[in-house]
Amino acid sequence: MSKRIDVNNLNVYYSNFLAVEDVSLAIEPKSVTAFIGPSGCGKSTFLRTLNRMHEVIPGARVEGEVLVDGVNLYGDNVDPVTVRRHVGMVFQRPNPFPTMSIAENVLAGVKLNSKRMSRSDADDLVESSLRGANLWEEVKDRLDKPGSSLSGGQQQRLCIARAIAIKPDVLLMDEPCSALDPISTLAIEDLMQELKDEYTIVIVTHNMQQAARVSDRTAFFNIAGTGKPGKLIEMNDTPTMFSTPSEKATEDYISGRFG
Repeated sequence: MSKRIDVNNLNVYYSNFLAVEDVSLAIEPKSVTAFIGPSGCGKSTFLRTLNRMHEVIPGARVEGEVLVDGVNLYGDNVDPVTVRRHVGMVFQRPNPFPTMSIAENVLAGVKLNSKRMSRSDADDLVESSLRGANLWEEVKDRLDKPGSSLSGGQQQRLCIARAIAIKPDVLLMDEPCSALDPISTLAIEDLMQELKDEYTIVIVTHNMQQAARVSDRTAFFNIAGTGKPGKLIEMNDTPTMFSTPSEKATEDYISGRFG
């Protein structure tokens, strides 16, 4: 199911403000790619362009190409809703729907896409998605309980189950562990390693140790100052980025000298 993503000369705007400038990079299938960099450098903004979530903000737009297996997501005849079915997203804070049960949360995206299914197919999808998110054994006896009754780490895994239930090709994660305790963080990191066998995964993280642990490739973004656009400084396989980066700014950020 995983797909390769090629970004060519992408500029990201909020109305007339250029937020991210001239990014070109490649994201390999069946891998974890981490975006790192100081706050305000455009990491999350750029991440949202990969499934056209950016443009839900009034006045937001992009110039350039985002190709998924050669198909431009910003082509004239491409439906953004269809894009979001194929490129799922998990946000910074767990956001299960509070009025829905655990099972209903898993199926929410499928039902929003108007997919009708039998009760047995729905039950099978709930189980397979929760197993995929490594949550089934913890919740299988309380599927009718509210999703909000789970712990923070369990809620985040429930959101991952909801995202993979629609069978996307790519999974985007915007700081998925920033609100979690260390044990829950480790569970999410272990899950990423399992999921990359099937999905292309892209994460934004401020945690350098996490980027080093979970990612195969790392991209470093930076900003020259307030009001300036964020830029991709360099991208490489993660061991190289953390041991011998090409740019001094990358070394300074990874070593904690700024950011």
